[in-house]
Amino acid sequence: MTTHLKDKEEKILKVLYALTEEVEKGTPIIVEGKKDIATLQALGVEGKMLTAKTGGKAFLDVAYEIEQLNAREVILFLDFDRRGKEGTKRLKQSLEHAGVKPNIRFWMALSGLLGKEIQCVESLDTYLRTLKSKIG
Repeated sequence: MTTHLKDKEEKILKVLYALTEEVEKGTPIIVEGKKDIATLQALGVEGKMLTAKTGGKAFLDVAYEIEQLNAREVILFLDFDRRGKEGTKRLKQSLEHAGVKPNIRFWMALSGLLGKEIQCVESLDTYLRTLKSKIG
């Protein structure tokens, strides 16, 4: 059991490390809210982060913000629940229409690793701490 949990932790940390490297190269990341930004920063991810669901923003507003950054690519990192999946799909389509490449690779990888264990990005740091305590 501990080996399985350790493997899972290593895979999650590997995805987060790759995400950190990509964001450090200057690729902006879109999350749902300010707590998601705080969580990613606590996990060591630093860089340009935009929120998709604060202040009554519509997805078109977010797409417009990205266009203003002249970003060719953006990382979508919304929650893993049904609404997050729908939002990712809609935002992906809006960005593609605007000529911006949406990167959902990290979101897909973590979503696959986490299954239904956590639903939101802001729970990620707590989840990792719990995982570490179970490993010992």
